[in-house]
Amino acid sequence: MAMNELGANTRWLSDFEQQTWRRFLQGTQMLFERLGSQLQAESGLSGSDYDILVILSEAESGSVRMCDLAERSVFSRSRLSHAVNRLEKLGWVERVSCPTDGRGTFAVITDKGRRVLEDAAPGHVEMVRKLLFDSLDDVQVAELHQIMGSVLNAISDDDKNADDHMGADCEDSPISGE
Repeated sequence: MAMNELGANTRWLSDFEQQTWRRFLQGTQMLFERLGSQLQAESGLSGSDYDILVILSEAESGSVRMCDLAERSVFSRSRLSHAVNRLEKLGWVERVSCPTDGRGTFAVITDKGRRVLEDAAPGHVEMVRKLLFDSLDDVQVAELHQIMGSVLNAISDDDKNADDHMGADCEDSPISGE
């Protein structure tokens, strides 16, 4: 099939949409790069480590089932398993078997992990404020909140469609370390 036949039904971006897309990509990539550099320099944490510790610290019991943690951290189960292995070796997280389901595993933040997070959070939050929120007024923050909600809903809807075809669920699978 010729290239022009493949693209015949493609809904191409307008010039303004293309410019907006490029700004979004550049802005988010630069933002995450700067935030990651700040975390690494000030606390030795990667952005991924910080995200996992935050999710666990915000859970009522300090623990989250591994499959749920993968979904909430937007990690594949394999990538999450490797990250949790690393955090376990540092003594910041531990794994605990699910008492009601022998196949399930929970990641649990330790006291040491909480201290690391508490030490890292002020600098990280200040950088988020400096690079994102200080450049926006209240109306723009509300608009960004709404826009990202719409984006997340579209992704969620697309994931549900994919899951319907693939039979995805949240059963913990025997990935290394689980």
